[in-house]
Amino acid sequence: TQAGGLKAAKPGGNSKDVSVQRALNEETLVSAAQKVKEAGRDFTYFIVVLVGIGVTGGLFYVIFKELFSSSSPNKIYGDALEKCRSHPEIIGVFGDSIKGYGEATRRGRRQHVSHIEYVKDGLKHMRLKFYIEGIESGKQGTVHVEVKENLETGRFEVRYIFVDVETYPRRTIVIEDNR
Repeated sequence: TQAGGLKAAKPGGNSKDVSVQRALNEETLVSAAQKVKEAGRDFTYFIVVLVGIGVTGGLFYVIFKELFSSSSPNKIYGDALEKCRSHPEIIGVFGDSIKGYGEATRRGRRQHVSHIEYVKDGLKHMRLKFYIEGIESGKQGTVHVEVKENLETGRFEVRYIFVDVETYPRRTIVIEDNR
């Protein structure tokens, strides 16, 4: 009677033992089923958390590689643009304030830097093309950059950077040439 109020209809003193035993067996069966159900639910939550951590880690890796790695096109673009901004002949043609931008998209945004990666003689190479513009209206140029991988350091080194000036007088300004 302690385990749920069940009473056996048998006469004698053993009726309590039978009813208690039967109630305990039912409780263990129900609790075992509940434990299996809860364990399945917990395992599912664990898998969802692991997948979330994996996706988040992958995103952080891609963002870090794209923004901070020496081999990313954006990093090479930034370094080449700084060299253009500090070169005296470029400053003489375009002025002190030089903007750099990539290819125009369908929406008119100019953020994508055109690049191509290839392997030559077992070394990774990358070519970039982007545009610069001076503060004076109409002063525009196309910057061509090529880098190749250094096997000792694993970093990309500049082979050449030159600017094609698109306004009169048309000319090519060589910023760096390590060919």
